[in-house]
Amino acid sequence: MKLLKLVPDNTNIDFMKVRNIALLLSILITAASLALVAVKGLNLGVDFIGGQVVRTTFAQPVGIEDLRSRVEALDVGEASIQEFGDGKTYQIRLPRPEGPESQAAAITDKVRGMLQAQYPGVTVGAAEAVSGKVSDELAKDGLLAITLAMLGVAIYIWFRFEWQFGVGALVTLGHDVALILGFFALTQLQVDLNIVAAFLAVVGYSLNDTVVIYDRIRENMRKFRKMQTVQLLNLSLNETLSRTIVTSGSIMLALAVLLLLGPDVIFGLTAAILLGTFIGTYSSIYISAPILVWLGVKSDSFLKVEDKAAKVTSSDGAVV
Repeated sequence: MKLLKLVPDNTNIDFMKVRNIALLLSILITAASLALVAVKGLNLGVDFIGGQVVRTTFAQPVGIEDLRSRVEALDVGEASIQEFGDGKTYQIRLPRPEGPESQAAAITDKVRGMLQAQYPGVTVGAAEAVSGKVSDELAKDGLLAITLAMLGVAIYIWFRFEWQFGVGALVTLGHDVALILGFFALTQLQVDLNIVAAFLAVVGYSLNDTVVIYDRIRENMRKFRKMQTVQLLNLSLNETLSRTIVTSGSIMLALAVLLLLGPDVIFGLTAAILLGTFIGTYSSIYISAPILVWLGVKSDSFLKVEDKAAKVTSSDGAVV
């Protein structure tokens, strides 16, 4: 039985032919994304802007969508509702209103009254305030986590390969994060700690795809030392294309189903990872690889490194 191959063995797509067009397109889209973030801003959730947190325990299991619709009918802002496993215990996060603290307390009392009236036997705990200071710290910590992850990736690749590869990985990750930020600024989907987790997941996926391609490029640079850089990059991208399509396709298929059929509470998380997977696949081909051409990477650099290693090896094969 012949195995199904999504990409034939003799595939020879000239990816590098349109690298300058792809670069221009990426620059324009990245600039537009950053402009959207600057102009429209992000729709930050309670985690980042502060608010009230109310924990409730119901006598009978309650559907999260039914609970969300009843809370939203009170016109208290966009609430974030989290279930704790058994369908009876929920945490309701309410946005912080503008004005005095008494207004926040009035909103909490309004929600508590609705719950006690429409859900007999419910136990409503005391409201806990998420202050602006705590939310600011969460925002800073989230940004710091993403930044450190990107820098750590770049440093690792720098030592694992060459400095040009580290720069390429960092630019690629920055491109991916900027485009997802632009998406959230455009759609005004709520950004909470779940979205920060999605950003880190996208960074991890994009890194994985980039490292696979970089590793094949490095192998081919040692194997074909006289081959032109552009030709060698095309060869490496075509050799890893099957793996890229299978991995990215299977992930995006599962995420698309989850996006269409999954609960609303994870819609933003799923959308971020789905978009990030698509962008990460594109950038690993049209940013991380072409940037090596612009930075002047050649097979000779690997040849020189190996020659230096050979000089410290004795004639009988023992390292001195």
